[in-house]
Amino acid sequence: MNGDHDDDDTGNTMTTTDPAQTADTVSITAPRSTGTSATRVVGVAAIVAMAWLVAFGLGFSPADRDQEEAVRILYVHVPTIWLAYLAFVVTAIASALYLFTSKQSLGWDRAAGASAEIGVVFVAVTLVVGALWGRLTWGVFWQWDARLTTTALLFVTYVGYLAVRRLGGSHRQRARRSAVLGLIAVLEIPLVHWSVRLWRSLHQEATVLDTDGDIDMDGLMLFSLFVGVIAFTLLYAWLMMHRVRAMAMEDLVEDRGLDAALAARRAEGGA
Repeated sequence: MNGDHDDDDTGNTMTTTDPAQTADTVSITAPRSTGTSATRVVGVAAIVAMAWLVAFGLGFSPADRDQEEAVRILYVHVPTIWLAYLAFVVTAIASALYLFTSKQSLGWDRAAGASAEIGVVFVAVTLVVGALWGRLTWGVFWQWDARLTTTALLFVTYVGYLAVRRLGGSHRQRARRSAVLGLIAVLEIPLVHWSVRLWRSLHQEATVLDTDGDIDMDGLMLFSLFVGVIAFTLLYAWLMMHRVRAMAMEDLVEDRGLDAALAARRAEGGA
């Protein structure tokens, strides 16, 4: 641990054992489950919202005049990229809070890492369903279009961020290098969002977040889209709650293994 004292989510302090301790006396208590009453409530809400999305997206919402039934893919495609943006912004904010606050709590680092993991999954879903939509509307699964290319670059960047988090070192070394990269990587989001205007693009421009304020969507289609945003937001919150706690447990297990190994080595030296 290189002399670091790491705070877990319950406020307990984790440190290496005293030289007098042996492996049998190491005592770091970790929670046995990531589930809480809050996660169960959010989980149930996410399931209900997803069912609501399926009902409106596949049943009540009408087909589009131009895209016909393919428009239903957008009820997943659009919310997942919006939530990916949100996840990466949360990663950047948590990274900044770790770097620029006096306490430098590892809880912020775990929140940054958990949010990035979820964001990567959402971008992957966006790319897959976007490829399906492209096959139906453009006739091909992939084009080296500005929006598609920058989105793929965003995906690769955050896969790299997650790889950096897996490099060796103490928890605080992991947190520092990840925080710097998290603050840099988030700068790609404006590039992705505005790519359709910066370059000639096959991808349609924003329909809901258009700068002219004109929303060219049927009311029920727009409602279905926002149902999708609510459903995936609840899913994001549920995943975040579980993943942050799981990462805290992983750190505890790693610390416990290190303390036990040190205690065993000291016992061998004493013998």
